[in-house]
Amino acid sequence: FQYDHEAFLGKEEARSFDQLSPEESRERLGKIVDRIDDNKDGYITTEELKTWIKRVQKRYIYENVAKVWKDYDLNKDDKIAWEEYKQATYGYYL
Repeated sequence: FQYDHEAFLGKEEARSFDQLSPEESRERLGKIVDRIDDNKDGYITTEELKTWIKRVQKRYIYENVAKVWKDYDLNKDDKIAWEEYKQATYGYYL
């Protein structure tokens, strides 16, 4: 179920939910459900849920790229050369 939590909440948010009491978890989930319900009709449609999951995943991708970029851009010039990529990925062996 951990992947489901991450897809629905995002990796960091899912991690924070693990630390909450059941009551706190329900309260925060209720607030998230309110944010998912775009038209505020009290129901979540499959389209609203798909939109939410896409938004969460997109945010995760952007955050992850920014985090990983630092590991690959070894000379910190905001570009990743093929040599930097190979070195960061495979080490000094190639």
